[in-house]
Amino acid sequence: MGSINKDMPLQMVISFDKLLQQYDIMAKSDDMLLSSRAKYILEAQAPYPELRDGFSDIKLLEKYKDVIHIILQDSFTEVLSENEIKAASLPYFDIIFNKSKRFQKILENAGIDFQPFIRNQDEGINYIMASTIILKFHYGFNLDFSRPYFYDIPDANGIMRHYRILYNADFMEILPTKLSKKLTQEDVDKLLENPEDLQLWKEMIPPNSFISKGFVISNMFDVTTEHTISEIKTNLISSDKRGSETFISDLQDTFRSFFKIKELKIGFVTYNSKDDRLERVYGNGMESFLLRGKDTEQCNHALCIGSYDKIVNQKGYFTVSDVDKYYKLSDGIEPYKGLFEQGIKSAIFAPIVNEGELLGVLELVSTRKNELNGVNATKLDDVMPYIVAAVVRSKIEEENLIDAIIQNECTSVHKSVHWRFEEEAKQFIIDGIEGRQPSFKEIVFHDVYPLYGQIDIKASSQSRNTAIQRDLMIQLSNIKEVLNAALKFEDLPIYEELIYRIDIFTEDIKETLFSNSEQTIFDFVNDDVLPIFTHLKKQNNEVTKMVEEYEKTINSETHSYYDHRKQYDDSVMRINKKLASVIDKHQEAAQEMFPHFYERYKTDGIEHNMYIGSSIAEDRDFDTLYLKNLRLWQLQVMCEMENKYYSLKPELDVQLDVASLILVYSTSLSIRFRMDEKRFDVDGTYNARYEIIKKRIDKSYIKGTNQRLTQKGKLSIVYSQKKDELEYLRYISYLKSKGYFTNNIEIVELEGLQGVSGLKAIRAEILYSKNTEEEKTFTYEDLMDELKA
Repeated sequence: MGSINKDMPLQMVISFDKLLQQYDIMAKSDDMLLSSRAKYILEAQAPYPELRDGFSDIKLLEKYKDVIHIILQDSFTEVLSENEIKAASLPYFDIIFNKSKRFQKILENAGIDFQPFIRNQDEGINYIMASTIILKFHYGFNLDFSRPYFYDIPDANGIMRHYRILYNADFMEILPTKLSKKLTQEDVDKLLENPEDLQLWKEMIPPNSFISKGFVISNMFDVTTEHTISEIKTNLISSDKRGSETFISDLQDTFRSFFKIKELKIGFVTYNSKDDRLERVYGNGMESFLLRGKDTEQCNHALCIGSYDKIVNQKGYFTVSDVDKYYKLSDGIEPYKGLFEQGIKSAIFAPIVNEGELLGVLELVSTRKNELNGVNATKLDDVMPYIVAAVVRSKIEEENLIDAIIQNECTSVHKSVHWRFEEEAKQFIIDGIEGRQPSFKEIVFHDVYPLYGQIDIKASSQSRNTAIQRDLMIQLSNIKEVLNAALKFEDLPIYEELIYRIDIFTEDIKETLFSNSEQTIFDFVNDDVLPIFTHLKKQNNEVTKMVEEYEKTINSETHSYYDHRKQYDDSVMRINKKLASVIDKHQEAAQEMFPHFYERYKTDGIEHNMYIGSSIAEDRDFDTLYLKNLRLWQLQVMCEMENKYYSLKPELDVQLDVASLILVYSTSLSIRFRMDEKRFDVDGTYNARYEIIKKRIDKSYIKGTNQRLTQKGKLSIVYSQKKDELEYLRYISYLKSKGYFTNNIEIVELEGLQGVSGLKAIRAEILYSKNTEEEKTFTYEDLMDELKA
């Protein structure tokens, strides 16, 4: 029972005088039955005048409980006591008495020590709410102070039930004490402007400034179903709740109240319509009883024909009220097998469907037979719209996040030009608001200077083909070994024919790997060899082991032997990662010098584009000094990338070489963002010459020779104008003094490319360094000798 000694504006006095006044009138009635009943109640109270005068000692409620029961018998009729949830109370003090039999039973089921308290109440809120009652009923200010009140009471099974309370205050009266104050409209306005300023409310309506004399009748109604639906809605729709660590446990508790099942558990699984697969939902506490810890599973493996048809095709609830029964009847197929092994006795699988599309499945399971069934499954109809809304919202959020990641990782909207995209996006919004047809206009930057560079892996195609060639020969050799063993066990001509074809394939690829060789052998293995191996695994134990050993060497993604190719792919990946990290890190400092557009690509090596000019720098004045600075920066970084690579080379599985190239282009041009390709490209036919040169120069030859321009250990700088040659020779001379280049520098003329002629190049030998206490420097040949040693 609560306390009557709270800090409140009301002094609570328990009294039945206002009710008894009704009986005083009824006792004089001409209706003999009514009169005699009223006299009986008045005579029962007469020896106890404090019941009329009022008392504050709540212990007297127990002392006079029998008399109080008589006084309240018409308000608490015995006929309805087993049905009504009812009590007399003092709401702001959590004092309850004269409980109906049903309410008494509810409290007993909750536990011996359980005391009901009104939800979300504290003394500050209670004080202000009591004050609003005083403002209305004593001072006469018309205020709407009504709000719902609830008791949260667990049942005998520990499942939380929720009861809404409606108060009848007909037998209460509010009386001022000498502490009460006169209040004006201005005072009330001030209170209403400060609804959370407890000190102000206490100043205007002091503690104990009024007496609340009487009692309240509390009528309660079980609203658990409505409440749990609201809770499910709140949990699912609120992104804060969905992201919390307790989301699943809270939602599970709510579903337990909703179904009145203490042991109920929930799971989720999403549906991939493209691959007809069930996939795990990632998050704190998320699990799936269909997947059983797996990340994904084909629907025809996780579901039987009946459950698949019900959930996927009909998109209806699939219920299993007795798992043990159907496990035996189905000879242990899924999903009954998985449910049985998890100790589940009944289950409901509810498809989550939006606009005819299956998004996923809500899983409800219980460890008791028949607790979940086709009848109570229909309760989900009331909550499925909120579940669907939450899943759709999560799907949209996931798509937005994916788009953001793609935007960050894969497109060319570099931070240096992001401001221009923001401008256009804002205009797009304004056009829509003002009724114009919004369109995202193409973004162009005029009068910018390009810089291009690449570090290319030399002979990458040859190295890749060699790796493929070796893997294919090993795979064919392993297959031949199995077939020879099979031939000893079972003398069949088909084995000899396959061995013959393997020998032909081996001879064909021993010297040269043709473009169609890999696919031809892949088809041969899949169409002709694997069916034979499936047969062999059912035969001799020794041959079976050989087939299984062969299968262990086959990569599950490529379905082929993948050893040398993996070494090559891993080596290229490590090279690209290392080179990209060097230039990306240096780019941060370069942007501080002057903002410019930058993008890089990973191929068999690293390519990068840069554009610099006043149209890109939002609020900076451009000078060609910044172009020259960026060119010098590019030279330095390319040399450092070369150094980083050759320090990495000894760790690689495949020993590859790289060659570097820079294209110098002195004419400014325009670049346009291609909306369809989500990248920048040069704008107009006049500027297309730059792109043509970029695409072809790495394959160019020195004029009059069969020697390729790019060479390992040298940085090639391609240009067309004499002033560019002089500029870069100055930079090389400076960097030579800094230990970047040797004296081995040559100027060469290039063979004409298709549509391009008159190009020349500077080839400067790079000086490599090794970080030791006494720093050593090397040419490329010295470096190779050092690395070999």
